[in-house]
Amino acid sequence: MKKIIFGIVIVVAVAAVLGGIKVMQIRNLMAGASHQMPPETIASAIVKEEKWEGTMSAIGSVAASQGVNVTTELGGKVAEIGFESGAVVAQGDLLVRLDTTSEKAQLRAAEAQVELARLTAERTKKLRVENTLSQAELDSANASLEQNQANAEAIRAAIAKKTICAPFAGRLGIRLVNLGEFLDVGKPIVSLQALGTLHLDFSLPQQELAQLKTGMKVRLTTDTYPDKKFDGTLTAINPDLDSATRSVRLRATFSNADNLLRPGMFARAEVVLPVEETVVVIPATSVLNAPFGDSVYVIESKSADTNGPAGLVVRQQFIRTGRARGDFVVVQTGVKPGEKVVSAGLFKLRNGMAVVENNELTPKPSATPKPGDS
Repeated sequence: MKKIIFGIVIVVAVAAVLGGIKVMQIRNLMAGASHQMPPETIASAIVKEEKWEGTMSAIGSVAASQGVNVTTELGGKVAEIGFESGAVVAQGDLLVRLDTTSEKAQLRAAEAQVELARLTAERTKKLRVENTLSQAELDSANASLEQNQANAEAIRAAIAKKTICAPFAGRLGIRLVNLGEFLDVGKPIVSLQALGTLHLDFSLPQQELAQLKTGMKVRLTTDTYPDKKFDGTLTAINPDLDSATRSVRLRATFSNADNLLRPGMFARAEVVLPVEETVVVIPATSVLNAPFGDSVYVIESKSADTNGPAGLVVRQQFIRTGRARGDFVVVQTGVKPGEKVVSAGLFKLRNGMAVVENNELTPKPSATPKPGDS
């Protein structure tokens, strides 16, 4: 019995100790809840109202005003190459001449036949005047002359087709044939592109069609030259729309005197509207993106109360964004000009948290950013 009582006393003592420890933990937690968390350091930006030129943006591809892969209409062995890879050529410059030895021999035979047929036709005509021969014989002689002349012209045309010249002025690509090589019909010889004037082909949704007309200014940018903008003109609007995407295909023309742009380049196009629009803008870093909607943290002043001293607090505000330019983004609804929003340090905030501003370490946003390490 003594052992049982002793065991019970020990169990009760252990329970009392554990209960005391738990009570102390709860008191410490309750005491800590009354303490205020230190404010978070953030960077801020003022919501501004600006005038932006109206633009419609799209992605397009650069194309040459004239461009072709030079090929041959007739097969043959390469007898002469008249260009070097990457050369600039004028219209009519010799590119490749194929072997025409057999055609030239055939031409001499054909020309001899033509001369014989001509003499025969002249004699037949004289005899016909004297009524020595019939009209049918004269007609036969004339027909034979024309047939032989046509045969000779066909051989001359074959010889001309084996002399391949530049169809227009431009810059050549890499040579794809070698001297002595036999070329099959249609085999590529070299790429020829006219680079003085280039086109940009792109598409816009059908909703934008009412604002489009030829002659509008188009601005082109490409990752190849991130600091340069090319200005061109909208020159063509397709009369029909793509039935799959419901978009209209457009073409802009650009002068390319310095040959910076090349056919096939990926490029961004902006069709500039004639009227500027007033927009509300904030730095893009102020926007907190989430699946349920975009939001910003608006900075507000807080008076001293039982919950803490006076200072700055943040309020999460959902917004609707529009187009972007450089480091800025347009806000369609949610904030007003003059309000202040958090521009750095968003991910450590929650609604109602106290904050302090420090804008010394964050870079200033720019409409035309040029990062030093890009």
